Amino acid sequence: MRHDTNMEMLLLPSSNGMIKIYIYGFKTSKSYGKVFVEYNGITVEDKGSRKEKLIIKALTKLHQALVNEKDS
Repeated sequence: MRHDTNMEMLLLPSSNGMIKIYIYGFKTSKSYGKVFVEYNGITVEDKGSRKEKLIIKALTKLHQALVNEKDS
């Protein structure tokens, strides 16, 4: 069985490691997709229909997770 999934991967270097962004779906401008952001073992996921805003939202969630981990 063949799955027609569209996948993109963005790599953002930082001083402490690599931020990996995996983008699935978004075949058309109105279709849904998923974004996974991973950094130093912390992974966040988000779903939605607007790719650019979803990437920013997932990066914001990652930032919050890093801040919460640092405070703990």
